[in-house]
Amino acid sequence: MSLVRNVGTIGSLTLLSRIFGFVRDMLLARALGAGLAADAWQLAFTLPNTFRRLFAEGAFSVAFVPMYTRRLHDLDGDGDLGNGPDARQEAADQFASDVLSVFVWVLLGFSALCMIAMPGIVWLLAREYQSVPGKFELAVVLSRVTFPYLALVSLVAMLSGVLNARSKFAPGAVVPVLLNIVMIGGILIGWYLRGDNGDDTIVAWALAISLALAGVAQLAYMMWASRRAGVRLKVSAPKFTPEVKRLGKLILPATFGAGIYQISQLVDTFFATSLPQGSLTLLKMADRLNQMPLGVFGIALGTAILPMLARHIQTGNAREAQRLQENAVEIATLLCLPCVVALAICAEAFTTGIFAGGKMTLEDTQLMGRIVIALVAGLPAYVLIKVFQPAFFSREDTRTPVFVAAGALTINIALNFWVVPRYGIVGLAGATAFTASLNVACLYTILQLRGWFHFSAKLAGRIARQLAACAVMGAALWFMTPALEPWWSGEALGRIMALSALVAGGGIVFFAAAFVLGALDKDLIAQLKRKRARS
Repeated sequence: MSLVRNVGTIGSLTLLSRIFGFVRDMLLARALGAGLAADAWQLAFTLPNTFRRLFAEGAFSVAFVPMYTRRLHDLDGDGDLGNGPDARQEAADQFASDVLSVFVWVLLGFSALCMIAMPGIVWLLAREYQSVPGKFELAVVLSRVTFPYLALVSLVAMLSGVLNARSKFAPGAVVPVLLNIVMIGGILIGWYLRGDNGDDTIVAWALAISLALAGVAQLAYMMWASRRAGVRLKVSAPKFTPEVKRLGKLILPATFGAGIYQISQLVDTFFATSLPQGSLTLLKMADRLNQMPLGVFGIALGTAILPMLARHIQTGNAREAQRLQENAVEIATLLCLPCVVALAICAEAFTTGIFAGGKMTLEDTQLMGRIVIALVAGLPAYVLIKVFQPAFFSREDTRTPVFVAAGALTINIALNFWVVPRYGIVGLAGATAFTASLNVACLYTILQLRGWFHFSAKLAGRIARQLAACAVMGAALWFMTPALEPWWSGEALGRIMALSALVAGGGIVFFAAAFVLGALDKDLIAQLKRKRARS
């Protein structure tokens, strides 16, 4: 089992999804800009997605995957689950079926209650929308249309967790691609139906409907992939077995511990809706650039490391657990740090080159660039949180991240009350980055004090060399970006060429410098080459 190979599989498919996501957002920026309908849509899209990441892909997955993995591999070593792989698989699938039979009804009930209470939810998050005629009402109705997506994609997340425990990571990484493809179709249909009459609500409605349809497509695909992998789950009358009750007890604290980023997103949404119209849209689109490396590297690492780390810890192999976490940190910083430097230096080039046009003005993209700079200051923390949290979750310790997350979130809210009136949407993004960094620093300190993980001298030296390579790349981009400005702020072909030159040039300079400075671990590269040769 190779962490590098699994991260590569998840990361490459997630990269494909992010590319489609950029296409989606480019079309969305041109179709809606940063106006009334765009803000209403962003809120309607944020609600189910935040709950999805918080509960389904966050709390549920980190609690469910270690328990399912233990039953699948009989990691307790007591033989109670059977002597052969078929018996263990049957026991694991029975546990998953028991969970699914309860999970379905919880999802349906929660979704129904939220749809009924949607006016109150929107009021709590965006009460300022009431000051703009029609904006609050549009946000409520769009949120009711999009919210069923939560139930659909939560089931997708559960099936993905089952397959991840079996080291089949590709299907779960493919489903976001389906989401973006369906939503791109929704934008194009809405754009066509709107025609020349200028009613942006038509596009927003088409987007909301396409999100619900995307959930259906994702669930159908995951059901097919699960069957193909030999997973046999059945929905029956809900039974609260001891294992299901234990899972429920783990989920409650994990909801907070795994979801600090998502909870912060809701907090940011609340503050962003109090700022001038378009602020929420600009924040979400800036976060798309921040989410590219986070989604490709951070989520891929977190997804791949959890079942592998669970096996090492539950078999008492502390040395392999330390090695696995060191590899994860090294891969994370190797891929993340150059992204931070590149996005910070080239922020305006990327936001203008990608999003400017149609109803999205140049002034909007310039402000978006400043938001990107503030957000990426916390990018290493966002990624390392995904690496450090599995060390707790694989030990079924979901309590410790709760206290860490609670402290970080409290500081985040307090900071927002101070920085938002003074620095607006850019200050809001900066506060989120700061508290994420505080969160990851606390997690590492606790891991080290408990003897669960520590930075070795070798790892620290490797990261120092990575930083030196980033400095070389940053110097190159500092000169390239203004030189290419006539192209990245010009016509479509010039934008593509300029942004491609920045990405390719920065990447070549970084990896060349990293090779010369010894920032690349030759053992990891050799491992990756061996796995590719076998696949």
